[in-house]
Amino acid sequence: MSEPTLLVLDTEPSPRLGRLTGRVRVQYTDERGLAAHLPSADALLVWDFSSDAVRGAWPGDGPRPRWVHTASAGVDRLLCPALAASDTVVTNARGIFELPIAEYVAGLVLAFSKDLPGTLELQRLHHWRHREVRQLSGTRAVVVGAGPIGREITRLLHGLGVRVALVARTARRTIHGIEDLDRLAARADWVICAAPLTESTRGMFDARFFGLLQPSAVFVNVGRGPMVVETDLADALHKRWIAGAALDVFQEEPLGPESPLWDVPGLVVSPHMSGDTAGWRDRLGEQFVEMYEQWAAGLPLPNVVDKELGYVPSPDHTA
Repeated sequence: MSEPTLLVLDTEPSPRLGRLTGRVRVQYTDERGLAAHLPSADALLVWDFSSDAVRGAWPGDGPRPRWVHTASAGVDRLLCPALAASDTVVTNARGIFELPIAEYVAGLVLAFSKDLPGTLELQRLHHWRHREVRQLSGTRAVVVGAGPIGREITRLLHGLGVRVALVARTARRTIHGIEDLDRLAARADWVICAAPLTESTRGMFDARFFGLLQPSAVFVNVGRGPMVVETDLADALHKRWIAGAALDVFQEEPLGPESPLWDVPGLVVSPHMSGDTAGWRDRLGEQFVEMYEQWAAGLPLPNVVDKELGYVPSPDHTA
Protein backbone atom coordinates (compact mmCIF):
# COMPACT_ATOMS: atom_id res chain seq x y z
CA MET A 1 0.00 0.00 0.00
CA SER A 2 1.41 3.40 -0.98
CA GLU A 3 2.13 6.08 1.57
CA PRO A 4 -0.73 8.52 2.17
CA THR A 5 -0.20 12.07 0.95
CA LEU A 6 -0.36 14.95 3.40
CA LEU A 7 -0.75 18.32 1.72
CA VAL A 8 0.36 21.34 3.74
CA LEU A 9 -0.89 24.82 2.87
CA ASP A 10 2.32 26.35 4.07
CA THR A 11 3.60 29.57 5.54
CA GLU A 12 6.87 30.35 7.30
CA PRO A 13 7.95 28.95 9.63
CA SER A 14 6.82 25.52 8.38
CA PRO A 15 5.42 22.96 10.82
CA ARG A 16 7.74 20.45 12.44
CA LEU A 17 6.52 17.05 11.25
CA GLY A 18 9.66 14.99 11.88
CA ARG A 19 7.83 12.18 13.66
CA LEU A 20 5.90 11.48 10.46
CA THR A 21 9.05 10.90 8.36
CA GLY A 22 8.75 7.69 6.39
CA ARG A 23 5.09 7.27 7.24
CA VAL A 24 3.52 9.86 4.99
CA ARG A 25 4.45 11.74 1.83
CA VAL A 26 4.40 15.41 2.77
CA GLN A 27 3.77 17.88 -0.02
CA TYR A 28 3.96 21.62 0.56
CA THR A 29 2.06 24.20 -1.47
CA ASP A 30 1.14 27.84 -1.45
CA GLU A 31 -2.23 29.34 -2.36
CA ARG A 32 -1.48 29.26 -6.09
CA GLY A 33 -0.80 25.52 -6.18
CA LEU A 34 -3.50 24.42 -3.76
CA ALA A 35 -6.27 23.61 -6.25
CA ALA A 36 -3.98 21.45 -8.39
CA HIS A 37 -2.79 19.36 -5.43
CA LEU A 38 -6.03 18.88 -3.47
CA PRO A 39 -7.44 15.97 -5.53
CA SER A 40 -4.36 13.82 -4.88
CA ALA A 41 -4.13 14.52 -1.13
CA ASP A 42 -5.43 12.20 1.58
CA ALA A 43 -5.24 14.89 4.25
CA LEU A 44 -4.77 18.66 4.25
CA LEU A 45 -3.07 20.67 6.97
CA VAL A 46 -4.03 24.34 6.73
CA TRP A 47 -0.90 25.69 8.39
CA ASP A 48 -1.45 29.10 6.78
CA PHE A 49 -4.67 29.61 8.74
CA SER A 50 -4.96 33.27 7.69
CA SER A 51 -5.54 32.16 4.09
CA ASP A 52 -8.96 31.98 2.41
CA ALA A 53 -7.59 29.79 -0.39
CA VAL A 54 -9.32 26.55 0.62
CA ARG A 55 -12.75 28.03 -0.01
CA GLY A 56 -11.88 28.89 -3.60
CA ALA A 57 -9.81 25.80 -4.36
CA TRP A 58 -11.93 23.06 -2.80
CA PRO A 59 -12.90 20.49 -5.47
CA GLY A 60 -16.54 19.72 -6.10
CA ASP A 61 -17.18 16.19 -7.28
CA GLY A 62 -14.27 13.81 -7.51
CA PRO A 63 -11.21 13.05 -5.37
CA ARG A 64 -10.52 15.24 -2.37
CA PRO A 65 -8.86 14.97 1.07
CA ARG A 66 -10.66 12.82 3.61
CA TRP A 67 -9.50 15.04 6.46
CA VAL A 68 -8.78 18.77 6.76
CA HIS A 69 -7.14 20.22 9.85
CA THR A 70 -6.69 23.94 10.44
CA ALA A 71 -4.04 25.22 12.85
CA SER A 72 -6.50 27.73 14.30
CA ALA A 73 -9.53 27.85 16.56
CA GLY A 74 -11.85 29.42 13.98
CA VAL A 75 -12.85 27.69 10.75
CA ASP A 76 -14.67 30.58 9.04
CA ARG A 77 -11.83 31.10 6.54
CA LEU A 78 -12.02 27.44 5.60
CA LEU A 79 -15.63 26.38 5.28
CA CYS A 80 -17.47 26.69 1.98
CA PRO A 81 -20.69 25.01 0.77
CA ALA A 82 -18.82 22.28 -1.14
CA LEU A 83 -16.64 21.38 1.85
CA ALA A 84 -19.59 21.54 4.24
CA ALA A 85 -21.60 19.18 2.02
CA SER A 86 -18.76 16.67 1.59
CA ASP A 87 -17.91 13.72 3.82
CA THR A 88 -14.50 15.25 4.60
CA VAL A 89 -13.81 15.52 8.33
CA VAL A 90 -12.73 18.99 9.50
CA THR A 91 -10.84 19.54 12.77
CA ASN A 92 -9.39 22.58 14.51
CA ALA A 93 -6.72 23.45 17.06
CA ARG A 94 -8.93 23.43 20.13
CA GLY A 95 -6.76 23.12 23.23
CA ILE A 96 -3.92 25.40 22.16
CA PHE A 97 -5.22 28.96 22.46
CA GLU A 98 -7.74 28.96 25.32
CA LEU A 99 -5.52 29.86 28.27
CA PRO A 100 -3.35 32.44 26.46
CA ILE A 101 -6.44 34.26 25.16
CA ALA A 102 -8.07 34.18 28.58
CA GLU A 103 -4.93 35.62 30.16
CA TYR A 104 -4.89 38.35 27.53
CA VAL A 105 -8.50 39.26 28.26
CA ALA A 106 -7.83 39.28 32.00
CA GLY A 107 -4.88 41.60 31.38
CA LEU A 108 -7.06 43.97 29.37
CA VAL A 109 -9.77 44.01 32.02
CA LEU A 110 -7.21 44.77 34.72
CA ALA A 111 -5.59 47.46 32.58
CA PHE A 112 -8.89 49.22 31.94
CA SER A 113 -10.08 48.95 35.54
CA LYS A 114 -6.83 50.53 36.80
CA ASP A 115 -6.56 52.98 33.86
CA LEU A 116 -3.11 51.80 32.84
CA PRO A 117 -3.51 53.36 29.35
CA GLY A 118 -4.13 56.71 31.03
CA THR A 119 -1.16 56.27 33.36
CA LEU A 120 1.18 55.51 30.46
CA GLU A 121 -0.06 58.50 28.50
CA LEU A 122 0.35 60.83 31.50
CA GLN A 123 3.86 59.49 32.04
CA ARG A 124 4.67 60.19 28.40
CA LEU A 125 3.50 63.79 29.00
CA HIS A 126 5.40 64.07 32.33
CA HIS A 127 2.08 64.97 33.92
CA TRP A 128 1.35 64.03 37.57
CA ARG A 129 -2.42 63.68 37.95
CA HIS A 130 -3.86 61.74 40.83
CA ARG A 131 -7.18 60.05 40.12
CA GLU A 132 -9.41 57.22 41.34
CA VAL A 133 -9.69 53.93 39.49
CA ARG A 134 -12.21 51.10 39.48
CA GLN A 135 -12.20 48.14 41.88
CA LEU A 136 -12.43 45.07 39.67
CA SER A 137 -13.83 42.63 42.19
CA GLY A 138 -17.62 42.77 42.20
CA THR A 139 -17.98 44.08 38.66
CA ARG A 140 -20.13 42.27 36.09
CA ALA A 141 -19.00 40.70 32.84
CA VAL A 142 -20.82 39.09 29.95
CA VAL A 143 -18.79 36.61 27.91
CA VAL A 144 -20.35 35.84 24.52
CA GLY A 145 -19.30 32.40 23.33
CA ALA A 146 -19.44 29.31 25.55
CA GLY A 147 -16.74 27.31 23.80
CA PRO A 148 -13.46 26.49 25.54
CA ILE A 149 -12.09 30.02 25.08
CA GLY A 150 -15.16 31.65 26.60
CA ARG A 151 -15.17 29.17 29.46
CA GLU A 152 -11.50 29.79 30.23
CA ILE A 153 -12.08 33.56 30.20
CA THR A 154 -14.97 33.00 32.60
CA ARG A 155 -12.77 30.93 34.92
CA LEU A 156 -10.00 33.53 35.11
CA LEU A 157 -12.40 36.44 35.60
CA HIS A 158 -14.15 34.54 38.39
CA GLY A 159 -10.74 34.25 40.04
CA LEU A 160 -10.48 38.05 39.97
CA GLY A 161 -13.82 38.41 41.72
CA VAL A 162 -15.80 39.34 38.59
CA ARG A 163 -19.38 38.09 38.35
CA VAL A 164 -19.63 36.51 34.91
CA ALA A 165 -22.62 35.56 32.77
CA LEU A 166 -21.72 33.18 29.95
CA VAL A 167 -23.87 33.45 26.81
CA ALA A 168 -24.18 30.85 24.05
CA ARG A 169 -26.34 30.22 21.02
CA THR A 170 -28.62 28.01 23.11
CA ALA A 171 -29.30 28.02 26.84
CA ARG A 172 -28.32 25.11 29.08
CA ARG A 173 -27.29 24.60 32.67
CA THR A 174 -25.34 27.66 33.98
CA ILE A 175 -25.23 29.15 30.45
CA HIS A 176 -27.58 31.80 29.08
CA GLY A 177 -29.06 31.70 25.61
CA ILE A 178 -28.55 34.48 23.09
CA GLU A 179 -32.04 35.79 23.87
CA ASP A 180 -30.68 36.96 27.26
CA LEU A 181 -27.75 38.91 25.83
CA ASP A 182 -29.34 42.35 25.61
CA ARG A 183 -30.67 42.20 29.16
CA LEU A 184 -27.34 41.03 30.59
CA ALA A 185 -25.21 43.42 28.53
CA ALA A 186 -27.23 46.44 29.66
CA ARG A 187 -26.01 45.82 33.23
CA ALA A 188 -22.46 44.72 32.43
CA ASP A 189 -19.19 46.50 33.11
CA TRP A 190 -17.37 44.23 30.62
CA VAL A 191 -18.70 42.65 27.43
CA ILE A 192 -16.28 40.14 25.92
CA CYS A 193 -16.76 38.51 22.53
CA ALA A 194 -15.18 35.06 22.23
CA ALA A 195 -17.67 33.51 19.83
CA PRO A 196 -17.08 31.92 16.41
CA LEU A 197 -17.98 33.75 13.22
CA THR A 198 -21.14 32.36 11.65
CA GLU A 199 -23.90 33.93 9.60
CA SER A 200 -25.89 34.52 12.79
CA THR A 201 -23.00 36.28 14.59
CA ARG A 202 -21.73 38.40 11.69
CA GLY A 203 -22.25 42.09 12.53
CA MET A 204 -24.05 41.33 15.80
CA PHE A 205 -22.19 44.04 17.72
CA ASP A 206 -23.55 47.19 16.10
CA ALA A 207 -24.91 50.63 16.99
CA ARG A 208 -28.07 49.14 18.47
CA PHE A 209 -26.03 46.87 20.74
CA PHE A 210 -23.53 49.54 21.85
CA GLY A 211 -26.46 51.81 22.63
CA LEU A 212 -27.65 49.31 25.23
CA LEU A 213 -24.45 49.43 27.27
CA GLN A 214 -23.69 51.53 30.31
CA PRO A 215 -21.45 54.60 29.80
CA SER A 216 -18.90 52.89 32.07
CA ALA A 217 -18.84 49.64 30.06
CA VAL A 218 -15.85 48.28 28.13
CA PHE A 219 -16.14 46.04 25.07
CA VAL A 220 -13.45 43.46 24.15
CA ASN A 221 -13.32 41.33 20.99
CA VAL A 222 -11.03 38.29 20.79
CA GLY A 223 -13.48 36.38 18.58
CA ARG A 224 -13.58 37.38 14.92
CA GLY A 225 -13.40 40.85 13.38
CA PRO A 226 -16.53 40.70 11.19
CA MET A 227 -18.70 40.19 14.28
CA VAL A 228 -18.22 43.90 15.07
CA VAL A 229 -19.45 46.79 12.95
CA GLU A 230 -16.26 48.76 13.42
CA THR A 231 -17.66 52.12 12.35
CA ASP A 232 -20.45 51.74 14.91
CA LEU A 233 -17.96 50.91 17.67
CA ALA A 234 -15.80 53.90 16.73
CA ASP A 235 -18.87 56.14 16.78
CA ALA A 236 -19.90 54.81 20.21
CA LEU A 237 -16.44 55.61 21.58
CA HIS A 238 -16.35 59.08 20.02
CA LYS A 239 -19.78 59.82 21.51
CA ARG A 240 -18.73 58.30 24.85
CA TRP A 241 -21.62 55.85 24.83
CA ILE A 242 -19.10 53.43 26.37
CA ALA A 243 -15.90 53.96 28.32
CA GLY A 244 -13.50 51.93 26.22
CA ALA A 245 -12.89 48.98 23.95
CA ALA A 246 -10.15 46.60 22.86
CA LEU A 247 -9.96 44.83 19.51
CA ASP A 248 -7.54 42.01 18.80
CA VAL A 249 -9.29 41.01 15.56
CA PHE A 250 -10.53 43.11 12.66
CA GLN A 251 -12.63 42.94 9.52
CA GLU A 252 -9.49 43.37 7.41
CA GLU A 253 -6.12 42.16 8.65
CA PRO A 254 -3.52 43.45 8.91
CA LEU A 255 -4.98 46.80 9.90
CA GLY A 256 -3.57 49.35 7.49
CA PRO A 257 -1.73 52.44 8.77
CA GLU A 258 -4.43 54.64 7.22
CA SER A 259 -7.22 53.05 9.27
CA PRO A 260 -9.06 55.54 11.50
CA LEU A 261 -9.29 52.87 14.20
CA TRP A 262 -5.73 53.61 15.33
CA ASP A 263 -6.83 57.02 16.61
CA VAL A 264 -10.23 56.26 18.15
CA PRO A 265 -10.25 57.53 21.75
CA GLY A 266 -10.45 54.76 24.34
CA LEU A 267 -9.70 51.96 21.84
CA VAL A 268 -6.83 49.52 22.38
CA VAL A 269 -5.65 47.94 19.11
CA SER A 270 -3.60 44.75 19.10
CA PRO A 271 -2.51 42.75 16.01
CA HIS A 272 -4.40 39.44 16.45
CA MET A 273 -1.92 38.26 19.07
CA SER A 274 -4.02 37.33 22.10
CA GLY A 275 -3.44 33.58 21.68
CA ASP A 276 0.19 33.68 20.55
CA THR A 277 2.56 32.91 23.39
CA ALA A 278 6.15 31.75 23.01
CA GLY A 279 6.27 28.30 21.41
CA TRP A 280 2.71 28.34 20.10
CA ARG A 281 3.70 27.14 16.62
CA ASP A 282 5.57 24.18 18.09
CA ARG A 283 2.50 23.27 20.13
CA LEU A 284 0.33 23.45 17.02
CA GLY A 285 2.71 21.14 15.16
CA GLU A 286 2.82 18.66 18.04
CA GLN A 287 -0.96 18.64 18.25
CA PHE A 288 -1.29 17.91 14.54
CA VAL A 289 1.25 15.05 14.62
CA GLU A 290 -0.64 13.42 17.50
CA MET A 291 -3.92 13.81 15.62
CA TYR A 292 -2.40 12.41 12.43
CA GLU A 293 -1.24 9.31 14.31
CA GLN A 294 -4.77 8.78 15.59
CA TRP A 295 -6.23 9.27 12.12
CA ALA A 296 -3.72 6.90 10.49
CA ALA A 297 -4.57 4.25 13.11
CA GLY A 298 -8.27 4.56 12.31
CA LEU A 299 -9.10 6.06 15.70
CA PRO A 300 -11.73 8.79 16.15
CA LEU A 301 -10.35 12.31 15.82
CA PRO A 302 -10.78 14.97 18.51
CA ASN A 303 -11.87 18.54 17.74
CA VAL A 304 -14.27 17.56 14.95
CA VAL A 305 -16.09 20.61 13.58
CA ASP A 306 -19.83 20.51 13.05
CA LYS A 307 -19.77 21.92 9.52
CA GLU A 308 -23.36 23.14 9.73
CA LEU A 309 -22.78 25.02 12.99
CA GLY A 310 -19.30 26.23 11.99
CA TYR A 311 -17.51 25.22 15.19
CA VAL A 312 -16.72 22.29 17.48
CA PRO A 313 -19.77 21.78 19.72
CA SER A 314 -19.17 21.60 23.45
CA PRO A 315 -20.08 18.32 25.15
CA ASP A 316 -23.16 19.94 26.72
CA HIS A 317 -24.29 21.55 23.45
CA THR A 318 -27.91 21.19 22.47
CA ALA A 319 -29.37 22.17 19.13
